[in-house]
Amino acid sequence: MTQHKAIRSSGWKTDMMIGFPDGLLLLLFSTQILYTKALTVQAFYTIHLLLLGASTLLMMIAVFRANRGEHDDEGRMSPEEHRKLQGLDLTQDTISHIADEMQQDQQQWEQTLRQEQVQLRGYSWLPAVRSMLATGIFFLLGGLVAFLPFLMQEDFNAAAKVSLTLSLVFLLVFAMLKSRITGQRPVRLAFRYLITGSLVLLASYLITSAI
Repeated sequence: MTQHKAIRSSGWKTDMMIGFPDGLLLLLFSTQILYTKALTVQAFYTIHLLLLGASTLLMMIAVFRANRGEHDDEGRMSPEEHRKLQGLDLTQDTISHIADEMQQDQQQWEQTLRQEQVQLRGYSWLPAVRSMLATGIFFLLGGLVAFLPFLMQEDFNAAAKVSLTLSLVFLLVFAMLKSRITGQRPVRLAFRYLITGSLVLLASYLITSAI
């Protein structure tokens, strides 16, 4: 009988590292695209509140599913999966290639877990629910960092500048905090998040110019 393993065990710190930057970058991306468009203030608010609520819910569902655990034989093709592929008239070489790809993906995932210092543990529903809620809260907080300036004033040009400044400052603060938690180099981590934020801004600018 296979045993379920939860993929996260470091509590709120890991939940913060997963949720906060994703929420911040998502709302930074959407607000920078839409603030220049011909939207009423109420429409702008409604779109982003719906986006923030829906994306927070999706993040919580994804985190719960991840924390629900995986089998010890995860990454290997099961006999049932093998039979299904044979039923599709695939050659044995193709099936073997798919099995190898599955195993390589699992190995890369396990390597990522080791790099982030995440340990496997036996599944328990209460930590899974707790992690789901914590990640959702951190995701929501990250999104509010980028969105609150627009809620506080209806001059969206000024609000966009404040939102951008706050987002970059919070990304740097987050990078410093994450470096202390994970033991990674703070300068390298800060540079990585600045690059990520810059790419988000570049993508939002290109999309805004195109539509």
